[in-house]
Amino acid sequence: MSNAAVFSSIKKICATYTDKLESIPDDLFETTPPIGGWSYSEVYDHIFDASLLSLIPMEEAIKGNGEVKKTVFVVKLILFFGMFPPAKKFKVPKRLESRVKKINKAEAAVWIEKFLDQLNADYPTLENADPAIKTLHPRLGYLNASQWLRVIEIHLNHHLKQLKRIENSF
Repeated sequence: MSNAAVFSSIKKICATYTDKLESIPDDLFETTPPIGGWSYSEVYDHIFDASLLSLIPMEEAIKGNGEVKKTVFVVKLILFFGMFPPAKKFKVPKRLESRVKKINKAEAAVWIEKFLDQLNADYPTLENADPAIKTLHPRLGYLNASQWLRVIEIHLNHHLKQLKRIENSF
């Protein structure tokens, strides 16, 4: 998948998050769902915080501040298929889990806008990135700038499914 296609996809996914945000009743946004786990609020906080954090190593790879490393085969499969393995339940890394908090809908909208602003600023420089230069992802290993962009897309899609599970539980 080309960087342009991934970039376009991410913008569409963010529009879906915005549409969902507007449709979630205010009284349910910060409510822990009947199925347990994160509220809508916590999902929005996590996904856009993690997406913004993912832009940092992507930017570093673009600037050439990384290492020449291999991307492991299983990660190449994730990138190719555009999804995390369905049978595997990924646990949020402790350092990210500790950052998750309940936010209100206005704060969630700001997160989305902040992420899109930074993504729009970074995207034009992506084509200049050396594909051999990679930075470390905490779970997936070394990724180049284009792979970081794809992981952001996959992660955003992954949490849309979580929002659907929350919605179905109310």
